[in-house]
Amino acid sequence: MKSDVHPPAVSVIMPVLNEERHLREAVHAILQQEYAGEMEVVVALGPSTDRTDEIAAELVKEDPRVHTVPNPTGRTPAALNAAIKASRHPIVVRVDGHAALSPGYITTAVRLLAETGAMNVGGIMHAQGTNAWEQAVAAAMTSKIGVGNAAFHTGGDAQQAETVYLGVFRREALEQQGGYNVEFIRAQDWELNFRIREAGGLIWFSPELKVSYRPRPSVKALAKQYKDYGRWRHVVARYHQGSINLRYLAPPVAVCAIALGLVVGAALTPWGFVVPGGYLAAIAAGSVPAGKGLSLKARLQIPVALATMHMSWGWGFLTSPRSLAKRVIASRRPAVLGETQEA
Repeated sequence: MKSDVHPPAVSVIMPVLNEERHLREAVHAILQQEYAGEMEVVVALGPSTDRTDEIAAELVKEDPRVHTVPNPTGRTPAALNAAIKASRHPIVVRVDGHAALSPGYITTAVRLLAETGAMNVGGIMHAQGTNAWEQAVAAAMTSKIGVGNAAFHTGGDAQQAETVYLGVFRREALEQQGGYNVEFIRAQDWELNFRIREAGGLIWFSPELKVSYRPRPSVKALAKQYKDYGRWRHVVARYHQGSINLRYLAPPVAVCAIALGLVVGAALTPWGFVVPGGYLAAIAAGSVPAGKGLSLKARLQIPVALATMHMSWGWGFLTSPRSLAKRVIASRRPAVLGETQEA
């Protein structure tokens, strides 16, 4: 027997900048969701230098559910806030321009919000590549040797979480906290979820939710991405000292150990090369199970992807300027408690 309760209306928000390769696929994956409730898609357009704006305009003409808003800064948190302000429904789904929702994603997320009472639910970042390099990066990103034990990369049981990938929010949580902190160019999801948790809200991870993610198309682009990740993870560590753990310290420690080993090996004794040699042996061995089922060309590139991720993340963490953290800390927003929490 079907329920007479009509599902809540949903707003999907998407920040985009130079996403001509994947934007149409990402929006189509949203529009093809078999969701029984009303839905709108709000695309926040940064100052792209490719055909992103043109493709977005075509999508608006093709489907009345799609709208666009400008994001002149090009920054992700500003784009998300602009899209939230322009949207109107009680459930807000965050999607990126290089991601594709799996079938049933929105229906499942709305059900989980109701079942758990969570303020935000999210699932697995399912990396998928379209060529050998991207497949290698995807394998590295879903391997524990690549990202540690992060559930949204490697999967796991449904459970309470500190943060989740992208997220499906109750609008009340976003409005209560004033949206995203625009100073967090990266890690803005973690910071917002931190405030939601401080206010007593539940963040929920479920492997039922899966989003296909397209990896960066080159070594250079991957290196920049992970350098930024490391840089901003150090900002988060300074912003909230209790958030650091061994998984986050492993890349910067590895960078320092390898650099020291190379210097010692070149200047003092060949024994110094044991450390970088051991690291290369470890990622080569770890690439074997990670590359199961892939082509030989993709498997051979997994160690390159792993080394790029580790070294770039570690270097970004080590070189993250304290001044950046000070600016972000100065913009700190205390969690806003709702009436029920204050009572």
